[in-house]
Formats: sequence, structure tokens, C-alpha cells
Amino acid sequence: MKLTCHFLALAAAAVVAGGAIATTRAAEPSRENITFFENRIRPVLVKHCYECHAKDAEELGGKLLLDTRDGLLKGGETGPAFVSGKPDESLLIQALRWQDIQMPPEEPLPENVINDFVTWINRGAVDPRTGDAPTQAEDSNDKTLWSLKPITNPAVPEVQNQDWARNPIDRFVLARMESAGASPTTDAEPRALIRRLSFDLIGLPPSFEDVEQFVADCKNDRAMAVEQLVDSLLASPQFGERWGRHWLDVARYGESNGNDGLGRNPTFPHAWRYRDYVIDAFNSDTPFDRFVAEQIAGDLLPSNSDEQRDRHLIATGFLAMAAKPAKAMNNNFDMDVVADQIDVVGRGIMGLSVACARCHDHKFDPVPMREYYAMAGIFTSTETMWGVAGHENLTATSTSLHVLKAAPKVLPPADFVETVILTESATGLSKKIPKSQWPAGTPLAMGVRDKAKTEDAKINVKGDAKKLCDVVPRGFVSACGIEEPVAIAEKQSGRLELAQWLTRPGHPLTARVAVNRVWQHLFGEGIVATPDDFGVYGARPTHPQLLDHLATRFVQDGWSVKRLIRAIVLSRTYQLSSTASQELLEQDSTNALLTRHNRRRLDAESIRDAMLAASGQLDLQPADGSLIRHRDILVNLAGNLHEPSTKRSVYLCYLRSSPPPELAAFDLPEFTTVTGKRDLSTIPAQALHMFNSPFVIAQSEKLSELLLTTTENDSARVALAFQQVLSRAPDQSELDQAVELVRLTNSELESENKAWATLCQALLTANEFRYVD
Repeated sequence: MKLTCHFLALAAAAVVAGGAIATTRAAEPSRENITFFENRIRPVLVKHCYECHAKDAEELGGKLLLDTRDGLLKGGETGPAFVSGKPDESLLIQALRWQDIQMPPEEPLPENVINDFVTWINRGAVDPRTGDAPTQAEDSNDKTLWSLKPITNPAVPEVQNQDWARNPIDRFVLARMESAGASPTTDAEPRALIRRLSFDLIGLPPSFEDVEQFVADCKNDRAMAVEQLVDSLLASPQFGERWGRHWLDVARYGESNGNDGLGRNPTFPHAWRYRDYVIDAFNSDTPFDRFVAEQIAGDLLPSNSDEQRDRHLIATGFLAMAAKPAKAMNNNFDMDVVADQIDVVGRGIMGLSVACARCHDHKFDPVPMREYYAMAGIFTSTETMWGVAGHENLTATSTSLHVLKAAPKVLPPADFVETVILTESATGLSKKIPKSQWPAGTPLAMGVRDKAKTEDAKINVKGDAKKLCDVVPRGFVSACGIEEPVAIAEKQSGRLELAQWLTRPGHPLTARVAVNRVWQHLFGEGIVATPDDFGVYGARPTHPQLLDHLATRFVQDGWSVKRLIRAIVLSRTYQLSSTASQELLEQDSTNALLTRHNRRRLDAESIRDAMLAASGQLDLQPADGSLIRHRDILVNLAGNLHEPSTKRSVYLCYLRSSPPPELAAFDLPEFTTVTGKRDLSTIPAQALHMFNSPFVIAQSEKLSELLLTTTENDSARVALAFQQVLSRAPDQSELDQAVELVRLTNSELESENKAWATLCQALLTANEFRYVD
């Protein structure tokens, strides 16, 4: 995709003007609207509406079905549920706003949720659901949810076009295409492929020199060139930073608690150790079953050295990252922490919303309330260690932390003085901070460990910890169909047994969910479009046999994430072009058949990292700790804690409720819950960010300095700018018009530096920079 002079002139003129930018919203790609539905609309319908407005509801309310697209379009007794593009005229919005109709009847939904429905209808109410509503009865007679059936190892299908497929993945995909009468588009051009591979595997753009070399190598032997490139990217230390960031979304990683409901937000000064553990685990290709075990029960695993012991303890930070509600006047605080742990294991590892059975049997998925409390007993027998909670006992009580043995002791800077002071709410006087139980600089880590006394949990009637009922023996979800359940040792919490149960070869969910997450990050959409929900009202797999093939292969290959990624990206399916004929686009409009690759916008971290790479400022050395490693404070009292950095974005300080400002514009999650699939939006604020952000402006200026100090004529500078930002040379038209643009800007601003910075910023704001084909 080439830049146009018109865009360059328009963008540069806007930057020169330095004022507000008028933006026109382009038509969103269908994947963006689908993602919005899956992340913002479907979960709310499932949680709040399906009980009365679904095919298997005991009593259908108002003859309105909301569990299918056709039901939504048809509406109920009072008419269609919505008018596309007109939310104020839509009965659904009127009901959610509690106008003439009041839905849900118990209490209104939060305003931000209602606003999501308004946005959805304004966008045309895109609904990717097809066919009849799913129910627990499924299509077979055994009433078993598809995802809870045993993983099979399906035979690789026969295909008509046998010359097209390169590996079994291609044959599964092609068989589906052929059955629908479709065929794949052409292979991606080498320049597009190397950019795709580079961003997908390490989250960074390829250099201009790397692109030219790859193009030349492809002319000799494309298959060999791709294979060598993939292997080098998988071996790069930047691989773990890219793929570790994906997992940190699932693990709801944050360096502070987030708003506790009372406006307080204590830091987690030691959370960064878990971040580094995750990055290292992906770089070393820790088998995924071991990765799961270390995070759930690392403290219970044997260790051969102090280094391994530390690693295991740090890994359990996975269970300690909860965004907790305040403890003050909250009788359910301890069980709220347990609910978060059940949720991160349930949705994060199994793709099953077990936590929805806290107050009653799960309304849709086969998870009884008793089995929720069977799992809860595992975590009520576990001590969760988050630290001193900013010394604010109204938020959370102070806990112990893991003391590490092999990690170095790091003291605060000699001149460090904490400037964030706690005060008594009644008097306004400074609170006295208790002396730490550890000497300054002691290496500490968040995590969990077994309590001295382990015991089974009692059912909390309606989720109320003060209303207790039957004791439930610790255990797991029986619907997963493990014939030989793991016995839990009486004097242990059961976390080790939980990890063993999750990674048993016969478990129907863990491997399926894991490979689906990998597929999603490589294609932009999972085989199952709802990566955190493999339940009754989650999406159905577009290619179920392929999903099982990948899951089987994953386990057989020793749960190796790198081997799985390698197999997928070497497939011809992955290497397809993102462009297709109009006929094919109409035939496979949502790309459910995988007839082409999905064009994707870069995520927030990749946009920032690519800008640093383009300006020559990117520091690839891993960060040492965190900005807040010595600061147990309340973020809400501290103002802006972020500082400029040239490290990769994964090393920025991910404070909940106070995200890194360079990333916030591009759909950064809140990191308070499992996020297997980020939102995707295209809004005017993003364009304004690209034009007005101090970070973007600074990188434009740094790139301008690079151009002026390393080249001597305008044509060479334009060429270098294109090479740095877009990894390609400009064509003659782009070259001529860019030179003219700089000349005109220089005459206007009377500053050569600003003129070149204007061109650089125009390139950094281009779609070609922000999207991957």
C-alpha cells in the first residue's frame, strides 16, 4: 500500500497548523465491529438477558429472543428491538435506559454499558451470530457442550487442490473452503510477509535492510527464506516480550490494585517480577503445562536451586494480581479475592466462566454452585500475598510477601524521599507508616502459598459470606469429564492437584483454549471468536477439526508454544495475502473460511515500539525493575507517576486506572479482568493523539535529527525517512512531493528541523505505518 501525496500534504498541513484536527470517520472494517460485539455486547446479553430472552428460557419474556441475530432483527411483541444507526429510536436502548420498559428489571445496567449498546447500534448493530441459538443440547443427542467433549485427533482431510497445501493445517482449511465452493486468494508479497511475521512474532518492524535481504532470498527459495526468518525471530529475545505481553493480558497483570471503589489505588511494587518471569518463560519455551503448574502451584513444586525456587514463587503472582474491592465494610472481601482467582483459572486457562456459579448454579454452562465452592476451597486454603496495600487498611490488610534468595538486593537511590504522604481522613494529619518487616532492598515477590490450616469451603448462600450452608469437599468441574479425578491431599490446598488436573491429556479445554489464543494472535481472530468463553453462549469454532488437530499436536509436541507458532506461520494459510477479489470478498465477507489474511491495526504497544524503532531511539535492553519498585503508595494521591522511557512498551509501568499515556489511546485494557481479546476501535481521538501526543512529536523530531545528521541532500533524507518508518523506499512521485512538502513547510516555519519533523510525523501517522497486511 503506497502513501499518497494528498495524505502527506493533508497530514503535514495539520501538523504545521498546530491546531485541532477535523477528522472524518472512515467506514470501520468488519472485524472491528465484530470484535466490538464479541467483547462489549455478547457478554452483556449472556449475563443479563438470556435468562428471559433465549431459546431455552423457562418463560420467554415479551416473545423477544436475544440469543440469535434473527431474533434481534425480528423483535418481540412491541416491535423490532433496534433501528440500525438510530439508538434513540430503538426499543432496546429505551428499555436499557428504563424509559417505557425497564430492562433488566432488577436494576439498570451501568451507563458505560448502555453507551456501548448505543455505539453498537450507531455502527449498524453488527451481529456475527449465525443460525439457531446454541443450547446445552447442542446438535447431538448426548447434550454435551462441544468444548467439553474429548479432544479428538481427526484424520487430515482429502482436498481437491492437492498442490496448494503445504502442511496439515492447510488441508483442514482448504477442505472447509472447498466445501463452501470457495478458494484462497494469492500468496502475500514478500515485503508484506516479512512485516507480518516480524510484528506477529516479536512485535517490531523489520529494518529496511532486512526487508531487502528477505525479498532477494525469496527470489532464490521462498520456502527456505521464510523458514530461516521464522527461526531467527523465534530465537530472538524480543519474542518473549511480544508473546509475554499477550499472556499478561490474560493474567490481568497490573502494577497497582486499581480503584477499590473508594477511590484508592495502592501500588504493587513487586509485580514487575511476574512480568519478567512471563517474558523469560516464553523465550525459553517453557512447556505450557509446566507454565500453568508454576503459576498455580509454583510454591509446591520441587526446586533444584535458589534461582529455580525464586522463579517458582514469582510465578504464583498469577493468583495475586486481583483488582480487589475495598475491604472496608465488605464482609465478602476474602471471597472476592477467591472469585478473582477462580475466574482467572476458569476463563484464562479453561475458557469457562466458572465464577458465574458463585451465587447460584451457572445459568447456562454445566457448572453447579457446589462445584464453584469445591474450587473455592482450594483458594480459601491458600494465603494470597499482595503486600502492604499502600499502607491503607481500608483498601486491604497488609500481607506477607515471598522473600527471594537468588535475586540481588537493590536499595532505593541514596537521595530518594517518598513524597506521597498518607493522611488521616478525620484530622488531615500524616499517618505514621509502620516499619517494614524486611530490611531495605530485600528482594520480594507477590504470590501465594498454602495456609497453615487447609479446609473445605462452605457454600455462601447467594454469594454472601455471612450466610453459610453445606461444606463442599475440595474438587474440580465434573463436566470436564476426567474419568480418574485427582485426589487432593488433606493437608494441602489442592492447587498442585488443580494444576495437574488442568494439564492432564484428557482435559477437554486447556489445550483447545491455548491453541485458540495462539491462532487469534496470528490471524486477528480465533478459531473460536470468544477466546475466554468456550461455554454455551460463546462462539462456535469455525474449524472444529482444525482446532482439535492443533490441540492434539500441541500436547504431542510437549506443549511447546514455539513449535505451535512455527507450524502455523509456515502454513500457506498464514502466508496468504490480505487482499482478494471482489467476488471472494462477497463470498467470504467476514473471512470465516480463511480465504485471505486479515488486515490488522497494530496494538498500542507495537505502535509505540515501532515509533521508537523508526526514530532510532529504541533501547532493546530489558528494563531493570519498575518505576515504583520502592514505592508502596496510593496512585490516586501521586499524580502522574509515568516517566519518559525508550524501553519496549512491555516494560512501562502498567498502573491500573493510570495507564501509560503513550498507549492509552489505542484500546489498552483496564487489566482488571481476564482479557484474551482486546477491543478494537477507530475513533477521532486516536487521530488527535497521533497529531498532538508529545511522544509522537518527540519521535518525529528525533527522526528529523537523524535525517539531518546522516544525509546531505533532500532526496536522500526523504528516502531514509521512508526506510526508517515504512521499511521501504519511496517511489518517484512520493519522493518529489515529499521534497516539495518540506520546502513549503520550511518557508512557512523558517525552520529546517521543524520542516523535516513535519514530514516524519506525517509518515508516523500514516495507515501504512499503523496497519499490517
